[in-house]
Amino acid sequence: MNKHRSHFSVFLGCLLAVLTLNASAIELPDIGDSSGTTITPEKERQLGAAFFRSLQGHGAILEDLETQEYLQSIGRKLVLYSDDAGKNFTFFPIAAIAINAFAAPGGFIGVNAGLILNTETESELAGVLAHEISHVTQRHMARSFERAEQLSMPMAVALIGSLLLGVASPDAGLAAMTAVTAGNVQGQINFTRANEQEADRVGMALLSRAEFDPEGMPSFFERLHIANRLTDPKFLPEFLRTHPVTTSRIADSKNRLAEYPPHDHKNSDAYLLTKARIEVIAAKSPGQAVKIFKTALQEGDLGDADNATHYGYALALTGVGKYEKARKELQQLLREDEENVSYLLALADLETRAGNFKKGLRVYRRLNSLFPGYRPVVMAFTKALLRFGQVKQAKALLLDYGIKHGTDRIYYELLSEAEGRDGNTFEAHLALAEYHYLSGETEQAYNQLKIAERSGNLDYYHKQRLLARLEQMEKEMEEEKELQK
Repeated sequence: MNKHRSHFSVFLGCLLAVLTLNASAIELPDIGDSSGTTITPEKERQLGAAFFRSLQGHGAILEDLETQEYLQSIGRKLVLYSDDAGKNFTFFPIAAIAINAFAAPGGFIGVNAGLILNTETESELAGVLAHEISHVTQRHMARSFERAEQLSMPMAVALIGSLLLGVASPDAGLAAMTAVTAGNVQGQINFTRANEQEADRVGMALLSRAEFDPEGMPSFFERLHIANRLTDPKFLPEFLRTHPVTTSRIADSKNRLAEYPPHDHKNSDAYLLTKARIEVIAAKSPGQAVKIFKTALQEGDLGDADNATHYGYALALTGVGKYEKARKELQQLLREDEENVSYLLALADLETRAGNFKKGLRVYRRLNSLFPGYRPVVMAFTKALLRFGQVKQAKALLLDYGIKHGTDRIYYELLSEAEGRDGNTFEAHLALAEYHYLSGETEQAYNQLKIAERSGNLDYYHKQRLLARLEQMEKEMEEEKELQK
């Protein structure tokens, strides 16, 4: 997680430099000016996707696939009960311990690992997501970019970044925001009080319909507010800067609870296990993670987090190479829940790390049978197959997944390796190009396509497929060069 933060700080510095050079030269959109062209849903999605690629390429996103899938599952459940049930939202964790969450154009919603750790119930986490979903469905973000159609894609992405980049480094995020003040967009940094009240109202209704506890939203905001009311403003959580919480707003939310039936929502195993996994990742060292969970187990009185604490302890023990102790923890958990996907994934990872190839692959095959098409299983199984030289099986597994499910940068990275080791140079370079593109590295992606073009005799289909992708990337590279000027 520290590596992610350092990489992202470099990105923030680069963004700050770009904005400082360009803010005075480019007319940026004003908030609330309805005379401009309202940003279209298609443009919104393009902007959000480009911003998401930038985050991925600079190590901002927490690449724990189980956490990603958990957030996406909770988000999807909430969206089903929203005003935009058919809208394509993307929920993702940010690898930062600062407390923050944000909604970018096009339904891209990021939640910091630190915020997840600071929630006490699943309904609190769902409350944050419902609040951010409501900002999207009520078009609060879109209204902030009414003239975004006039900006090139790189400049629009830079503008979005300047408004949201407290995600990894609050100080750098504020510096980036200061840089764009000269462009008269300071008012875009925070949602208005009316926006926040509307997001609270719509979000709480959403929580109730999705059968979470509506109190999760005001209770989390209240704890943050109380914990930080005596804090120096510059040390406030970024979430409180971009979503100002007042005592009157909390009181309004609590009064509104009378409108909803009570929901005694229990924390799901997935929520508790996700928090344990993030705790391991966020620890300063694998050894510290072991101490954290060992101490928690010794102190006892863990309530519904007992199994999750043993699970976290097993992950931490695996991280320091104490495989036998970790195996005993996982075997005990599996005796109580023999088909738990997180326990089985942890066991498969343990066995492969310990060099027990056959045992590890046996667990992965069982997982693939129990949870076909589940992304964390498919990607982990593919990595194990490639590691143990079973290239054709790995490739077949990926291609089948790609036909039935959405693809991402991890998929293309593994596919490139599988195709290359299977002797298919053209497809290997195409897959590597997509990996670089989804990492926000358009020029590297373009170079891979040019290498693919020289890889041998191509039939008509492959030539047309290649030329179309080259043309698209050339256009984006031209826009990026204009921004650099």
